[in-house]
Amino acid sequence: MSFRTAPLAIVHDVDKETLLTPELRAAIDKHVAKYPPEWKQSAVMPALTLVQDHNGGWLTQALMDEVAAYLDMPEVAVYEVATFYGMYDLEPVGRHKICVCNSISCMLGGAEALLEHIERRHGVAPGETSKDGKFTLKEFECLGACRDAPAVMVDTTYHECVSPDAIDKIISKLD
Repeated sequence: MSFRTAPLAIVHDVDKETLLTPELRAAIDKHVAKYPPEWKQSAVMPALTLVQDHNGGWLTQALMDEVAAYLDMPEVAVYEVATFYGMYDLEPVGRHKICVCNSISCMLGGAEALLEHIERRHGVAPGETSKDGKFTLKEFECLGACRDAPAVMVDTTYHECVSPDAIDKIISKLD
């Protein structure tokens, strides 16, 4: 016996045609098409990623509400996803995101010292943005690169076995 049931359709008072740009709707629709029609809410993560990228790297409550309306799901369900996963930001971020893995392998490999170095050298603690707006520093719960710890993701590029000197070079090359 399965306890999984199709989600209830949620009625929103917003006109779905004006919520998102036609390009964003088309991109979201490509992800929605991967699921049965009654499970289109399953596209919430790629939808949030697309909307966040379009909005300069962060999500507002209004944007999350628009995603909920477009996917016919409760707004709170979208908030739950956006607040649970570390790849979503609910406040403005710098032009680049530097995510330092904080899993056990990376911590044993030097991630904690790397974070302390960035804070001391660049004046930015995890969760903060540099004064010049160049980057936001985040701790990330696992980048999946345990073998070559510590791992750092800058925007969408992975860097492994990152030392303090290496992170300084990476940061110096950011625009």
